[in-house]
Amino acid sequence: MQKAVLKLDVHNNKEKRKAMKIVSGFAGVDSIDINLKDQKLTVAGTVDPVELVGKLRKVFITDIISVGPAKDAQKKDGDKKDDPDKKKEGDKGGKDSAKVAPLPFYYQPPPPHPYYYRNYSTEEYPNSCVIC
Repeated sequence: MQKAVLKLDVHNNKEKRKAMKIVSGFAGVDSIDINLKDQKLTVAGTVDPVELVGKLRKVFITDIISVGPAKDAQKKDGDKKDDPDKKKEGDKGGKDSAKVAPLPFYYQPPPPHPYYYRNYSTEEYPNSCVIC
């Protein structure tokens, strides 16, 4: 889990909604925060910041300010190390048993209707209308 802070050229709520829609489309995003005053976008999760900036640059002027571990993840790790009894009560499967990589979502448009792109002959369709 990491936290990425991006400088985003956003001036009003309409652009803010557009940026939030773009960022929320990524798999692995846990939280999004946009500060209009400072023009900063903060994204926490397992998303790749380079892909995020590449997508945002199609619409906005975007720069990476910083990328680092999220502070919540550090606190959670510290709590687990302090209390060994919680580890015994938890999962028995080990570290990697609960980790599953999210699958990316790819939109596949439906195939075009064949009648628009192909010329059909009367031999293929004998009941079609032909003016002789």
